[in-house]
Amino acid sequence: QTLDVTIVQADLHWHDAARYRDYFSKTIENIEEHSDLIVLPEMFTTGFSMDAPALAESMDGETVQWMKEMADKANAAVCGSVIIADGDDYRNRFICVEPGAAMTTYDKRHLFRLADEQNHYTQGDVIQTFELNGFRICPMICYDLRFPVWSRNRDSYDLLLYVANWPSRRHNAWATLLRARAIENLSYLAGVNRVGQDGNDLPYAGGSAIIDFLGNDLADLGDQPGTATATLELDALREFRERFAFHKDADEFTLEF
Repeated sequence: QTLDVTIVQADLHWHDAARYRDYFSKTIENIEEHSDLIVLPEMFTTGFSMDAPALAESMDGETVQWMKEMADKANAAVCGSVIIADGDDYRNRFICVEPGAAMTTYDKRHLFRLADEQNHYTQGDVIQTFELNGFRICPMICYDLRFPVWSRNRDSYDLLLYVANWPSRRHNAWATLLRARAIENLSYLAGVNRVGQDGNDLPYAGGSAIIDFLGNDLADLGDQPGTATATLELDALREFRERFAFHKDADEFTLEF
């Protein structure tokens, strides 16, 4: 059992959803390798913005409809996070759409205090997983990366996803924590960041990567826009977990909300 994962690293244009959709349409159409899962950054239609009232879409809006169309065209699951209006709340919501419109969503748990995100968005409180090609996949968003308890693998996933807008000034933390999460959870990991500069003049250095359960890079996009694809092997992961069963010695804990 294998899973071909493509990561897409982009220079996002500030608050311009139509331009983003057009850009990612062309990018996805030009992916030459076979892919089962295409991963876009956090807030891939807007950049990391706190202007939720002006930018939020519904789950029936243009971006979700576009994701459904792209998933069918590419014959691959397409995912990333979008600003979503949910009743009176706004959510930084990870959305994954599979061909045929099957959908999984996850609302960001850890809202980024340094940008005042907690005062503009409502946090999620449910860890989600979905399955693709026999791989159990767990999505997370950006700041979630700093909190290992939230992402602890209790034999619940085989691939951990992080979509992000992680600034250059803390780039070493991004690179280090991605690999730590893969190693400690005995899991494949794909982390997708952006490059360029946003509307708040914050620069981003990318570092999007696909990483194996040993912390080795299977793909790394450096600091330039582009795509990369890697093939994940479920048997190799299972064999490693059986031989090096570190998870059996993990500490027990409960999450309280």
